[in-house]
Amino acid sequence: MMTRIYLASRSPRRAELLQQIGVEFVVLPSDIDESVYNAEPAADYVLRLAREKARACAGKLAVLDMPVLAADTTVCVDGDILGKPQDDDEAYAMLASMSGGWHEVHTAIALASGKGVETALSTTRVKMASLNHELIAAYVASGEPRDKAGAYGIQGLGGTLIERIEGSYSGVMGLPLFETATLLRNCGFAIPGRAA
Repeated sequence: MMTRIYLASRSPRRAELLQQIGVEFVVLPSDIDESVYNAEPAADYVLRLAREKARACAGKLAVLDMPVLAADTTVCVDGDILGKPQDDDEAYAMLASMSGGWHEVHTAIALASGKGVETALSTTRVKMASLNHELIAAYVASGEPRDKAGAYGIQGLGGTLIERIEGSYSGVMGLPLFETATLLRNCGFAIPGRAA
């Protein structure tokens, strides 16, 4: 029975979520080209990136002695993919585009093991409150949007901007726990508190 995995991510949020469910891991980040293909749907985009990250990390290992877990998250507004903002002006524009409406957060996970690469997708609908200029400007000034897909973090100050969600809270954070536990269990990993 496996007891640890490799995590193909530097994200402190993903690390916290794995710790929350008792999964031990070794961080083994991957650096891949994250460009969006022409007319690539958001769900296909995150699935492709998660798969590529898992394969890139597995490829660094002489022996795949533990599963490699990779993930990718993106925000989608009316079919447009919103990645991490390049600067505060772009963060402001992203938040303004979501103000008062619904958007989708897609998080894909991929698990590379001796059985190959398995993937899963979590899609959550998120309703952002109507935001005025002062509120957006204050949130951008906090610095929180800088490294977040869609320019907000639901687990931080950004949570105060969200009216409701339909789907997975942990998926919006960047690692859907139900899907993660299912993939790990499928490859023989014991999740504490869950039957095999």
